[in-house]
Amino acid sequence: MQPRPPELRILHSLWGFEGSLAQAISRARRHGFDGLEVNVEHPALMVEGAEAALAALAAAGQALVLEVVTGNGYVPDLELSPQRHLQQLERGFSACRALQPIQVSVITGSDSWGWREQEPFWRQALALAEASGLPVSFETHRSRSLADPWRIERWLEMFPQLRLTADLSHWCCLSERLMTPDLAPIQAISSRVDHLHARVGHAQGPQVSHPFAPEHAEALEAHRRCWQLFMADARRRGRQPLTITPEFGPDGYMPTLPFTNQPVADLLEINSAMASWLRQGLPQGGPGGSPSSGPAHQCGISDV
Repeated sequence: MQPRPPELRILHSLWGFEGSLAQAISRARRHGFDGLEVNVEHPALMVEGAEAALAALAAAGQALVLEVVTGNGYVPDLELSPQRHLQQLERGFSACRALQPIQVSVITGSDSWGWREQEPFWRQALALAEASGLPVSFETHRSRSLADPWRIERWLEMFPQLRLTADLSHWCCLSERLMTPDLAPIQAISSRVDHLHARVGHAQGPQVSHPFAPEHAEALEAHRRCWQLFMADARRRGRQPLTITPEFGPDGYMPTLPFTNQPVADLLEINSAMASWLRQGLPQGGPGGSPSSGPAHQCGISDV
């Protein structure tokens, strides 16, 4: 296993994982991850309880990044008021504190709200984040307040304390184009990014079938260049290590074969291959310098 760059801490996403915390920790260590990223309400945490979960993670030398989601799900309930989102956010922060995460990534707000609703909501949401005493960043997620890259500068100007989880795959899908470092939204957020989701999107969707397939080389390269920009900015700010989570997922993100609904690739294999590539320092052209070489094509990794 190659050593990771000192400025990176690479987390294993538990999106879609249904096993126990012990199984998650074992799998993360076996595939070279530095810790877990998991929703604070995930059963793997809730069954154990905070004290037991902390002890298990510490014994394994695994870090923890927690995710807080408001709106009754990843796609917010349109009937839910901003005040209800804030109540859920406050409860989420309260649950996070007992688990002592190194980062909390928040998915909140709604792209359906007008600025009259957005402005007071974000003032209160950021006040809650500050009062929590936690390191909090807010994700650039579809269907949420920060979904539109062309409007992000308004949020940054209005809220100088706003820190971000950058998931550019959502912005690719929403704007129907690849995000590249020369674009104004990427330049604008660079100094605000504290956490990264390393999923490769494309102009028509939030997840390519396999990031190291040659047909997706252009998308991988666009994401690579943006991620390197964020990493360089974090280095200048003295934020080390930067947390980053390979976050290829199920739930409609992974393409499937017609009539069988079988996924076209293995998620653990993809996320592990992305972690391996990140440990190499995001080399140009994919693993080993070639889109079709390296660990990304060693399929059939056991999900145990």
